[in-house]
Amino acid sequence: MYSKTVKLRDIKIGNTQPFVLIAGPCAMESEKLVFTLAETLKSITDELDISFIFKVSYDKANRLSLKSFRGLGFDKGLNIIKKLRDKLDIPVLTDVHCREEIKKVGDIVDIIQIPAFLCRQTDIVLEAAGTGKIINIKKGQFLAPEAMKFIVEKIESTGNKNIILTERGTSFGYGDLVVDFRGIEIMKRTGYPVIFDATHSVQMPSRGERCSGGQREFIRPLCRAAVSIGVAGIYLETHPEPEKALCDGPNMLPVGEMRKLLKELKSIDSLL
Repeated sequence: MYSKTVKLRDIKIGNTQPFVLIAGPCAMESEKLVFTLAETLKSITDELDISFIFKVSYDKANRLSLKSFRGLGFDKGLNIIKKLRDKLDIPVLTDVHCREEIKKVGDIVDIIQIPAFLCRQTDIVLEAAGTGKIINIKKGQFLAPEAMKFIVEKIESTGNKNIILTERGTSFGYGDLVVDFRGIEIMKRTGYPVIFDATHSVQMPSRGERCSGGQREFIRPLCRAAVSIGVAGIYLETHPEPEKALCDGPNMLPVGEMRKLLKELKSIDSLL
């Protein structure tokens, strides 16, 4: 099976390459938290020789409740991302929610992410692809994995072939998700790198009070399973104290558990 490698600085992202880590908080709570997490994750991945891309969201527009925490907003959030990227010299991924944001975001970040709920929104996909940046498409919870080839075709139509696909679980009735690992293999048929998002895969949509619940105890076994079948990367949302996080705490990994998990995953990955 043909496997394309997407290059980002000195990082090679591909299904037959050593896995990369995409990790960071859910919504941006404060500049201090963002820098603390980025520095901690960079230190761990440098120690373990794992390629690292920092993930952070300046705004989470797809919240269940009007009262749900969304982040620090477009202008303030992007300024923090630029400062972090320049100071720590690490690549950064962030998600967009409307066409009007995309050009400015593309001038600052390394990877533009299309959220799962928006993966079929043609205008947003094409606008993001037109920046020439690496585009990470999260497979919608409602979408069959074989349908992702049509979204790939949308991006390719702009001449952009810097594409990553991310599995993040599939709707399983109301308020639950299930991971079908066949989907990862099916998406690999596009030739593009496939990332496994372990933390959103254990989310329990709309099961909390005005927010989603989650089962973080399954993050570790799902990560181990994904790496064992071969993925381009692992995507994890993390926080120093998930119980106090303002967004998606139940399905985030405590950052204090990150080193142990990554050591296990690297051991599995080396066998492949």
